[in-house]
Amino acid sequence: MNAGPFRLKCAVLLCAIFLFAAFAQAAQSKYVVIDQDAVGPAGTDMNSMLVFLQSPEVNVLGITVVTGDGWRNEEVAHTLRLLELIGRTDVPVIAGAETPMVRTKQWTSSWEQMYGKVLYQGAWTMPRSFHNPEEVSNLAEGNPTIKAATEDAAHFLVRMVHKYPHQVTIYAAGPMTNIATAILIDPEFASLAQELVIMGGSMNPHTDDPEYLDSPRHEFNLWFDPEASSIMLHAPWAKITVTTVDVSIENNRPKIHRVTIAVDPGIAVNPLTIESQFQGGVSFGVSQLMAKGAITLKDGYVEQSNFDTYTPPYIMDAPTAVGVHIVPSTEKPSGCGEPPVPVISPAVVNALSRLTGKRYRSLPLVEL
Repeated sequence: MNAGPFRLKCAVLLCAIFLFAAFAQAAQSKYVVIDQDAVGPAGTDMNSMLVFLQSPEVNVLGITVVTGDGWRNEEVAHTLRLLELIGRTDVPVIAGAETPMVRTKQWTSSWEQMYGKVLYQGAWTMPRSFHNPEEVSNLAEGNPTIKAATEDAAHFLVRMVHKYPHQVTIYAAGPMTNIATAILIDPEFASLAQELVIMGGSMNPHTDDPEYLDSPRHEFNLWFDPEASSIMLHAPWAKITVTTVDVSIENNRPKIHRVTIAVDPGIAVNPLTIESQFQGGVSFGVSQLMAKGAITLKDGYVEQSNFDTYTPPYIMDAPTAVGVHIVPSTEKPSGCGEPPVPVISPAVVNALSRLTGKRYRSLPLVEL
């Protein structure tokens, strides 16, 4: 028997198997554009992006940045530096809107004189943002050496959904200005996306804070640019997932009373499975938020080795209720995946910030 052709056939067969596996993995990869008010360093904005950037199942097409918790230019710099630190400089960063579509700080100040103070206003009230929006100071984590793309965020978003029609998930975890601008540029933008996942809104917060008592559904991401939020919510998306969070503080620990999720998956073939999927995704996402201690490094090694040195969250740390509302639809069914996982942590921390007036920039929330 001639071993040469046999080895060649085996090599070809193995090569075909590996190529098939690579193509199969690529076919399963989810296209995602992250639209974020990426204040840094660290913090929940960065953590939520890392969920996508470090997942082998996600192909992050780009990160579009919008003014929200901080000014856009600073947020772009923090995002570029994050990508350098984790070795993902292949992902483009695209600057978006620097201001809301209509609302201004001056108009808001006049509104407050008539109707009362708004406690948290993002870049407008953050002490670290008391400077010219164009100014970018030296970053604590080091200044980036790479540059942002020259394209603007709205046109990048439009271009991606046309390049990958009905395949791109838009993850919007900041004010909706970039999303609304893309909708105004291209009326087909929303319908060409696979789905929209947003973090915003509150339904029934448990607090004596007078701001929530007067307006319990007031939430920063939707409040900061209300015109953009309206445009976004009225667009013809194939599927929308909205994660809202209601929280309080008990014994210096956050208590998540209720998470409310609205999902539009098209025709719901099995509503109970969809509900279970989203409830499980919330619980999974909460696990990184409510652990009893942090994971620490010493000399390059993780110090915690098992549950005797690392205490995970208890069952009482889970949300008291997770409400999943499936939007009636006649559209074709679509997959649900686990969209609550990356959005639950920033949603909880955003709600806590609205509750306390403070920003929380590290996880887990061991003690407030």
